Amino acid sequence: MPALSKKGLSMPESPIRKLVPFAEKAKSNGIRVIHLNIGQPDIPTPEIALQAIKNQDLKVLAYSRTEGSDSYREKLAAYYKKHEVLLTKEDIIVTTGGSEALSFAMATVADSGDEIIIPEPFYANYNGFATANDIKVVPIASRIEENFALPPIPEFEKLINEKTKAILICNPGNPTGYLYTLKELEKLATLARKHNIFLIADEVYREFTYGENKHHSIGSLEGMEPYAIIIDSVSKRYSMCGARIGCLVSKNRDFMETAIKFAQARLSPPTYAQIAAEAALDTPDSYFKEVNTQYEHRRNVLIEGLKAIPGVKVAHPNGAFYCVVALPVKNADHFAQWLLESFSHEGETVMVAPAAGFYASEGLGTNEIRIAYVLEQKELVKAVHILKKALETYPN
Repeated sequence: MPALSKKGLSMPESPIRKLVPFAEKAKSNGIRVIHLNIGQPDIPTPEIALQAIKNQDLKVLAYSRTEGSDSYREKLAAYYKKHEVLLTKEDIIVTTGGSEALSFAMATVADSGDEIIIPEPFYANYNGFATANDIKVVPIASRIEENFALPPIPEFEKLINEKTKAILICNPGNPTGYLYTLKELEKLATLARKHNIFLIADEVYREFTYGENKHHSIGSLEGMEPYAIIIDSVSKRYSMCGARIGCLVSKNRDFMETAIKFAQARLSPPTYAQIAAEAALDTPDSYFKEVNTQYEHRRNVLIEGLKAIPGVKVAHPNGAFYCVVALPVKNADHFAQWLLESFSHEGETVMVAPAAGFYASEGLGTNEIRIAYVLEQKELVKAVHILKKALETYPN
């Protein structure tokens, strides 16, 4: 049999999707599975985006421009201005989801064997994008005891060497829900300038912040034009995960002129999805106020319920719609599989994402899970009750 590539064999398995066969089997056995494992919002997609597609009368579904349509990028620039990020359409490349933007960014800033520093736990696919581009992820651990705040800058300094090309953050964070303060971002910006490296910020959850907390974009920081790279997506913002539209944003001309060559190799982003995404930009602010109110209420219900379970420790998210939970178990991977294979309460069980897959450091997160609170309140209350019953039964 022909040999497969080392790169392919080393690609990490998704901690979110690897349990799908067990969930499907549980469902086939008549068990209802409550999905806490994946960030697929249940909030309806804005009607304005859906109507934009329905009202199209295209005769030919043609390629779009490699960098995305002019009209969409111009509207994106206006959108960013409202968030204190001043851009022109030339500073934006439309991508096939935020995933492609991340892959393009990594490929543009780093060569084989180069390094990117990422605070962990982090979005698991960062490992996959890095592996595909033969880039080394250098993790720096944040701690649940500190609510996953930015690790001390001296710890970053220890990791920076001649192979370090960038620092990558997710703000607000997946899987932690941590929202970086302006002071923390300014510290990272100073570090990037000092060492002449890029600061990449995955800002796809920008709209989802709670209470008096505010999101600050690295694109709004002074003096960061040569260093700042923003990753964005419509997936979570407008509940349009299936559209697969994101963008890569930077005012660094050399970076953008190089990144566009990767975009040219895949020809163009999808036409219909761009039409929907462009229309979605006209979604009124009231939509986000209502959505944030729902998510904040769900968060509060979830956190309160989890804290009432003996032995459970949970971080308090101020953004996105995830939280990391430390369980009184030795192996959360085993527990998550056991929930689907061997446990049910009144005909139901829950599916969670083991958190070890969100770490690059071996041995971290082994007793943690990520929960996505993208379900209605009554479902979250029921899920927490099932989780409590499961922990009482689990043969740890």
